[in-house]
Formats: sequence, structure tokens, C-alpha cells
Amino acid sequence: MSAPATEAGPAHAYPGYLDSLAEADEYAAIELALGLLERGVPAERVLLNLVAPAQSEVGERWARNEWSVAQEHAATHISERVVAAVAGHANPRPTRGRIVVACMDGEWHALPPRLVAEVLRLRGWQVTFLGASVPAAHLVSYLHRYDADAVALACALPMRLPHAHRMIEACRRSDVPVVVGGRGFGVDGRWAGRLGVAWAPDAPAAADLIADERALRRVPPAQLSHLADDEYPSLVRRRAELIDGALADLRDRVPATRSYTPAQLDSTVSDLGYIVDFLGAALYVDDASLFTEFVEWLVAILTHRGVPAAAIGLTLEHYGRVLRDYPRAADYLGRSRALVGAADG
Repeated sequence: MSAPATEAGPAHAYPGYLDSLAEADEYAAIELALGLLERGVPAERVLLNLVAPAQSEVGERWARNEWSVAQEHAATHISERVVAAVAGHANPRPTRGRIVVACMDGEWHALPPRLVAEVLRLRGWQVTFLGASVPAAHLVSYLHRYDADAVALACALPMRLPHAHRMIEACRRSDVPVVVGGRGFGVDGRWAGRLGVAWAPDAPAAADLIADERALRRVPPAQLSHLADDEYPSLVRRRAELIDGALADLRDRVPATRSYTPAQLDSTVSDLGYIVDFLGAALYVDDASLFTEFVEWLVAILTHRGVPAAAIGLTLEHYGRVLRDYPRAADYLGRSRALVGAADG
């Protein structure tokens, strides 16, 4: 028996679930999710139509500076507990092969791939979830020890794409097909296509793809001939130098930065590093939109926190001067400066 969609479904429960996350009320959140199951709502719907959209809203509230990092972490922990409770209540028995699900090395957003893992489990697969930030060597060692039918890898941040590609290739050398997902590959999966790997936009699509091994293995080759220009590896080698130079430039041009607290300084250095890392990822996949979209996001985040867009523009200008002999990087930085100028105006 299925529950009436308008009265007992996830959409009806969503406001109360968000309130539970806002109040850090783990027990209420779990009780609400289990109540849906007891009223006949399928576990997959609870995961994908309640937990997943609520987690997206949690991220948006952090981005708008409505929630602190601590509130975001508390809400994420509660959603992880809800997923565990739903999985324990459903408790399916495997009838199909083994799938390994993991986050890319350096990737700490573990809840979305956990949802994928549980959907696969509900559909009969024997799933091993390795969690956040799995080093490629450890993943390959695990694949050699256990016979997996496929690997599902998650990446939320495009700046991790070069690491993701190395991890994908390591899995392939073990002759294990790979499917990837997450915002790190672009909302339409365009950067997965550039890396030559199968991409799924959501958990159900990943499950369907994994069930079709021919489709999973039938992917075009990677399109990375542009890396021959050496811009990407050269940028990586200069990362520390670039960050140090940008910080010194900010201190010269924005005297207020000289009196930053240690926490403010750490945050500034992190942002300077993110700019370099996203620029590097854009060079790796040869797509300016990766970098310009990041800059637009960064401007929105910092503006909500009282940092003027002009400050970001100064750093982009500095990097542009230093990297003037890097044609693709200089082009991406120039496009981003124009966006920042428009936002500041």
C-alpha cells in the first residue's frame, strides 16, 4: 500500500524536516522519516525527495550566510543519521553483484554519494561505501582484494577534476568500469565527457547505468590533447608562489588586510588558493566556463559576508599580470575580471 502523495509524502513532510535540521533535533528528523516509511512511502522516495533536497537547502543557507559552518555541519550530521535509520529500517538483502562507492581523494562531501549507495542497496546491489576522500592507491588496493562489478565516484567541486581523472584511470587499469556523479562534473556532466567517463545526474540514473554494463563501458575517449601546452602542470608547480604573491599584492593595495586576524588571514589564503585550483581545473578540461562560474559563485559568497567584489577583482588582475605568458589562463582570468567588474558596478 502506498501513502497518499499529498498528505503523507515527502513534500508534505519537507517543511517539518527542515525545521528539525534548523533546530538540530536529530530525534524529530529521524521520527519524521521513519513515520513516512511506516505509512508506506518507499525508502528511495524518502531519501531522494526528502533528505536530498533538504541537504541542498542547507548548502544554500550556508552560501547566503544565513547559517554558520557549525549549523551546516550539525544539519548534515543529522541527515546522515536519518539516512542510516532509513537504511536500517529497509534492510534489503543483496541479490546482485558488488558496487564500490567513494568520494574522490580530497573530496569531503560524503552525503550525496551515501544516498547513491543506499539507492543501489535498495535495488539489490551489495554495496561497499568507502566514504569521504579515498586515496586512489587505497581504492585500487581495495578493488584488487574484492571483486567489484563497478565503481561509483563522487566529486562535488570542479577543482578536484584533475585528481578525479587520475582516480578514474587507476580504476580502469584494474578493469573495473566507472560511473561518476556530482556537481564537480558540471550540471550536465560536460566535464565527465571531457574526461571520457560515464556520468549520471542522480542516484536513479546511476543505478540504471550500473545495471547496463555495456553502456557503462561504452564511453568516448578523453579529450585532453590541449594539455600538451604545459599550462596546467606549470600552474600547479607555481601554486605556492602564486598564492604568496597574491597575498603580498593585497597587502600593498588594500592596507586593511595587514591587520587581519589569524582566522581572516587563513580564510584569505584559502580563497587565493581556490582561485588557483579552479583556474587549474579549467585549464585541465579546457573550459573557461568552469572558472567563470566559480568566480561568480565566489563573488556571491563573499558579498554575503561583506567582502566587496572589487577585492576579488584585484586578485584576478594580479594573477592575470603574473600569468600573462599563459594564453589560456590569461584569457580565463580576463573573462572573469569582466564579470567581477559588472557585479561591482
